[in-house]
Amino acid sequence: MIVAGFGFRSGATLAALQDALARAGGPGGVTHLATVAGKAGGLEFLAEVLGLPVIAISPEALQTQLVLTHSERVDALFGTGSVAEAAALAAAGPGARLWGPRIASANGQATAAIAEAQV
Repeated sequence: MIVAGFGFRSGATLAALQDALARAGGPGGVTHLATVAGKAGGLEFLAEVLGLPVIAISPEALQTQLVLTHSERVDALFGTGSVAEAAALAAAGPGARLWGPRIASANGQATAAIAEAQV
């Protein structure tokens, strides 16, 4: 399982989500998309374009993930330094590893990180 996790501002465009994903490594091989439960609807268009399911991650599950980057604003809102990294890791399952730190879209509306399940 390879999961692209996303963090994004309200009103983030499909183009911003696609750009963040492209910068994080691209959609090749990705099997699922993930984000915090309250924002999962914001990935519907991207999921439709890519033909992938969306996994909604509880805020509590995000908080238990060890992430590479840290945003004080995101930490204050969600209890994790990176929603994108935490969502990818939580959705990919125990022992999952990030391909790298989260990457922001050019316009700053969205971030993406990719995690792969270890088998």
